Amino acid sequence: MVTSPELEHGAILRESATAAGHLARICFKTGPPTYTGVELEWTVHDAADPARPVDPGRLRAALGRHSPATLTDTSPADPLRHGGAVTLEPGGQVEISTPPRPSVAALIRATEADIAELTGLLRAAGLTLGGTGIDPHREPRPILQTPRYRAMRRVFDRRNPAGRTMMYSTAGLQVCLDAGEPSQLPLRWAVAHTVGPPLLAAFATADRHAGRATGWASARMAAWLAIDPARTGPVWSPQRPDDDPAASWIRYVLAAPLLCLRGQGPDWTPPTGVTFADWLAGALPRPPTTEDLDYHVSTLFPPVRPRGYLELRYLDAQPGRGWLIPLAVLAALFAEPATLHAAYVVSAPVAHRWHAAARRGLADPTLAAAAAQLFDLALAALPRLDLPPDLYEEIHRGVRRRRTAAERGDR
Repeated sequence: MVTSPELEHGAILRESATAAGHLARICFKTGPPTYTGVELEWTVHDAADPARPVDPGRLRAALGRHSPATLTDTSPADPLRHGGAVTLEPGGQVEISTPPRPSVAALIRATEADIAELTGLLRAAGLTLGGTGIDPHREPRPILQTPRYRAMRRVFDRRNPAGRTMMYSTAGLQVCLDAGEPSQLPLRWAVAHTVGPPLLAAFATADRHAGRATGWASARMAAWLAIDPARTGPVWSPQRPDDDPAASWIRYVLAAPLLCLRGQGPDWTPPTGVTFADWLAGALPRPPTTEDLDYHVSTLFPPVRPRGYLELRYLDAQPGRGWLIPLAVLAALFAEPATLHAAYVVSAPVAHRWHAAARRGLADPTLAAAAAQLFDLALAALPRLDLPPDLYEEIHRGVRRRRTAAERGDR
């Protein structure tokens, strides 16, 4: 792994080696795997008419002091009572990002309380949370307008409409896991990717969008895959399974085109095709800084993104309490090295099948078989999560139901 001394905040970058060292230092923070986090997104709907557009003023009134600065620039953006930060996506999707917890049970209880608080705030304004990975009722429509979001839309539009769909209509479930000790990192990094296609297939909820069947099990992931593989494709590759995680990520970051070029004015649209490596080589009037590099990383959206920890980004939003099941499955699979190794053996043969998972879900027999085997591994490992009996029973039943669905090949 590449290492370097810590750079001053905002330090100018003039060489790719210096940028690489900065990325390795901030993106893979190794140590004992202890913490688990979760980020939940939902589309937001009028409770009486879910197809009715929701305007920014209504969201502002509902969220009050919890409104993010992108919605209300004078808001204190207070977290919810149990620490969850509330943010909004450009289409008005609401997100709770939890503080990581050393106990999965504590994470679930705190997140449940924050969801209840958020749901109450929205209910008082006649609003409700959606339960799928893509808006089943409305066409893509912008709610928030910031220089970042305008630049993103312009760059995405150069390619196809998928970027607008992603920005304005999709909602995901992200599970965050520690990178682990240096010796553990390669396997944890690999498995975070390899289990993606079968778990995406098993937890796909995004088959209807804007009032129509899409023909996809996960139209949400279909949109992500169509945007730009240099920005949204997986970093780990089955063709190069032994690549060093940090080296793979550094190549990915430096080769990705700029999405936003921050400035004083309202237009942050970058020149077409300029990568961060090009910027380092002098393609733009000023050299980049560490702040520019950190911001560039925030505009990259692979299925697994290293942020010090591993952010698994490939799951659709789940209805109701359904988010507990994929969270527990992933936590169980990552609980011990032996389970991780078994999960890799099961999932590596289907690790490249992202498109098939998004298109067919569990109707793909190869993915369904892999998902069923992963659920078996998770069921065996669940006791290691030390869940209280009521929560254990609920999750155990939920995983068994998912395993049965995978065995039947239910879509």
